[in-house]
Amino acid sequence: MAAARLEERWNHTAALLALFANCHRDPARHRAFTAADFHPLRGTPASAPPTADLSVLKTVFVDRHLPEHPL
Repeated sequence: MAAARLEERWNHTAALLALFANCHRDPARHRAFTAADFHPLRGTPASAPPTADLSVLKTVFVDRHLPEHPL
């Protein structure tokens, strides 16, 4: 319930911020803003971290030297 309330409040705030930004923007220099540009809870999803073989950990922590190409 609290998460839904927070989401709804940010929807409203983001819409107002987009309205204010569009009132003061230069149409020739910038595209129109949307509420998504200002909504902190609707950011782009984080990409998956790079993966590596576990032998890299052995090389670093057991053999105590850096691999040439870790990823």
